[in-house]
Amino acid sequence: MSVESRFEPLVAPAERLTREELERYSRHLTLERFGPEGQRRLKNARVLVVGAGGLGAPALQYLAAAGVGTLGVVDDDVVSVSNLQRQVIHTVGDLGRPKVDSAADAIARLNPLVTVRTHDTRLTTENALEILGQYDLVLDGADNFPTRYLVADAAELTGIPVVWGSILRFDGQVSVFWAGRGPVYRDLYPGAPPAGSVPSCAEGGVLGVLPATIGSVMATEALKLLTGMGDPLVGRVLVHDALAQTWRTLTVLPDPERQPVTDLSEVMVACGLARPDDAAALSASGQSAPGQRVTGPSGPETLQGPGSSGQSRAPLDPSAPPAPSAVETVDAAELAALLAARDRGEATFTLVDVREDWERELVSIPGAVSAPLDRLLSEGVRALPAGTEGDVILHCKAGVRSARALAALRSGYAVREDSVKHLDGGILAWIDAVDPSLPRY
Repeated sequence: MSVESRFEPLVAPAERLTREELERYSRHLTLERFGPEGQRRLKNARVLVVGAGGLGAPALQYLAAAGVGTLGVVDDDVVSVSNLQRQVIHTVGDLGRPKVDSAADAIARLNPLVTVRTHDTRLTTENALEILGQYDLVLDGADNFPTRYLVADAAELTGIPVVWGSILRFDGQVSVFWAGRGPVYRDLYPGAPPAGSVPSCAEGGVLGVLPATIGSVMATEALKLLTGMGDPLVGRVLVHDALAQTWRTLTVLPDPERQPVTDLSEVMVACGLARPDDAAALSASGQSAPGQRVTGPSGPETLQGPGSSGQSRAPLDPSAPPAPSAVETVDAAELAALLAARDRGEATFTLVDVREDWERELVSIPGAVSAPLDRLLSEGVRALPAGTEGDVILHCKAGVRSARALAALRSGYAVREDSVKHLDGGILAWIDAVDPSLPRY
């Protein structure tokens, strides 16, 4: 069935294809409504991929293989062994390398005709407009809310479309946001959830093959937009359940009361952050972003903004506890000092690890005792280990589970607000600040 596009191609075609390009892309050239002109448009295209991780890996590979002339990749992370379960653009030989360099080398091996621009930096309010302004299209594979809102706002200001994807556990979503042509990310998700209320992929997990499924759909949407082929997902969200192997299409309508973005000053406000340094506290990935929880029969459904006649908005987890207060939180350096004081007999408290046994076997903070989160949630204070004395400090991997455990113990244990605390950033923060020799996962 022929599907006509609602949009003109994003880029003009390059003048010609070389003999090598004619041979390499011959399967494209025989496609009706794509052909040599579509391939010449790809050759002239400039696409930025935000994140060289789970979603960025397959998207970069397929865009490079397809012949997109210039690929930009922005990421400030390095390759770790836990990435290799799903980030297939990287290998064991890349461990410890900047992800942008590893990705660039992989692209060069796959298609040396593609130009790769690497941005080994965190996307910020200071550089976002300058970086996005170099490209025709951006693919958002970010794993945290601040970056998602930053990409969305910068794209609205520069006028380029965003191909957006998200994954968590066994589920994924894909859409195209394009200011002036359809809804934007803020129409669907006006603001981020409270810190600690939504698990990241590190906390919630992700099926290793799921990024390939969602990332390849993102690459498909990019090719459609660049060449003016087919009907892009503008105004629609494609929702995938890998366990049921189902796909649903949800219609998204612009919020008529949303104010247009005029600068990037609202990014941290939307994410509930006072300072850019706090962005890591909202690290999260997947469909559990704030906004409408969609239920109902299969088939087309409609998501509308809060000023429309659609269903009322609510977080995906409306029972999420409030974020820990300042007196209920310790950082890694404070915990290290407290442990040293306890060893000297100058402090009494119990450090409780709420992670699973396999995580403790991989890496642990010395002196911690075990009480898995599910037991704390079901049994409360009774789940604390025998011999627990003094105040309790909870920790997990990144701070999300320990915040939930803290909330569960507040009413049943705390006689004052600071009797139960949790480690901000979890054992990952401990590794960063106290003992970098420990393995990350």
